[in-house]
Amino acid sequence: MDIDRDVLARDNRQISILMEMRANQALSEHELTAVQAHMLLYILHHSEEGTSLTAIHQELGVSKAALSSLVKRLREKGYVQVERCAGDDRRKLLFPTEKGRNIRASLEHSIGTLQERMYRCFSPQELAELDRMQKKMLLGLSVSNEETNKEVSQL
Repeated sequence: MDIDRDVLARDNRQISILMEMRANQALSEHELTAVQAHMLLYILHHSEEGTSLTAIHQELGVSKAALSSLVKRLREKGYVQVERCAGDDRRKLLFPTEKGRNIRASLEHSIGTLQERMYRCFSPQELAELDRMQKKMLLGLSVSNEETNKEVSQL
């Protein structure tokens, strides 16, 4: 059976678009987009010690320019505050505000409900296989062709 790779790619894109759209709808009561909510949750999960744009960039792979824009929006909405790092005035740490902490449960619920909806028809074994295949796809897109062939064959 031949699989149409164009259809696979289109389906992956459609899944991503629908997920983003549904998350945006669920988060609209807080006037947040899905991307903003994920970033706020990351900041909330690191609220004790704070986190930096560099740390988020390294963890999520999003450009620092895009992250700066997201932080600006979250600050304008009152969800995040920026503080200078003690001992290094050039470094800034991000912390959630009280308003940000107050919506944490709602954000986690909204995103969790969406994930439950998306994955409800999968068995635990199918989810594990999907996870493995997605990691393989990400690896294939993130490294050079020669490195990909070596690393993908190891999966």
